[in-house]
Amino acid sequence: MSDNYCGAKCEECPSKENCKGCVNTCGSPFGGRCAAAEYIKKNGTEAYKEFKAKLKDEINELMKAEGLPTVDGTFELQGKTVNLQYAFKNGEKVKFLNDNDVYIGGMVAYNNAFYGAVTDGNVIIISKFGDGENAELLVYKKRG
Repeated sequence: MSDNYCGAKCEECPSKENCKGCVNTCGSPFGGRCAAAEYIKKNGTEAYKEFKAKLKDEINELMKAEGLPTVDGTFELQGKTVNLQYAFKNGEKVKFLNDNDVYIGGMVAYNNAFYGAVTDGNVIIISKFGDGENAELLVYKKRG
């Protein structure tokens, strides 16, 4: 693992053993897209900090609208840790994310469950999840 673009604490990442390094891979440490690296390479580190603050505000507005507590912060997250499976009424099971991409998101515990928000910068997904295999999709919102 090597230096990164976004300032994430890579040493705390549960997938650090499989990481090829952000800078070494031009922002594709797990082989997919990285929302943070793409934004930083285009707009710079300071702009990314502002972008993350804006994302946190947007996420928290959506969380409040669902009657949920807000997230304290947003973090860079490997897709395989946040690519939840959703079961629909017709029995179909769907995942919306890519395991090899890196997303931005946050999480909060509330009423014996976990609620998380994740975004690639284009779409925000808010979910309820717990011990079960399937998550409950609460919000799927296109940004912009």
